[in-house]
Amino acid sequence: MKYATTLRNALLATLASVSLMGLAHAEDALKMQLSANKVVTNSEGKVSYVPVNTAPAGTVVQYKATYSNTIDQDIQDLEVVLPIPANMTFTGVASPASAQASIDGKNYADMPLMRTVSGKMVKIPLSEYKSLRWNIKLLPAQKSANVSLNTIVN
Repeated sequence: MKYATTLRNALLATLASVSLMGLAHAEDALKMQLSANKVVTNSEGKVSYVPVNTAPAGTVVQYKATYSNTIDQDIQDLEVVLPIPANMTFTGVASPASAQASIDGKNYADMPLMRTVSGKMVKIPLSEYKSLRWNIKLLPAQKSANVSLNTIVN
């Protein structure tokens, strides 16, 4: 059975690009908590999430980041990025669905990503996606926001 690297460490190693526009002491204003959960669907179609550290190829894993505003002031225009770890492929499922994707970690666009091949616009395969980005317009004082993406272990 082939196992992926430790899932949490794989994401933490490349994680956590956060941009706070116009807020002094930004590093003190925001706390991030990351979890990796196996996505399990029962026979009735109900989805549940089970904490996981390692997983065999073919396992669907959801990475969820919770960003908490720890100060008594609203944060506006918060930009957060979750990379898709090496040895994982994005499934196309992200929350909130307003996420933008990148194949190079620098240029982001709405999904699905497209490119021109032989004069035709075609979807870029999900296997080429490297990271997702969300723009959280407002994170109220002392509140939290969640973002997540689903991957499959290669």
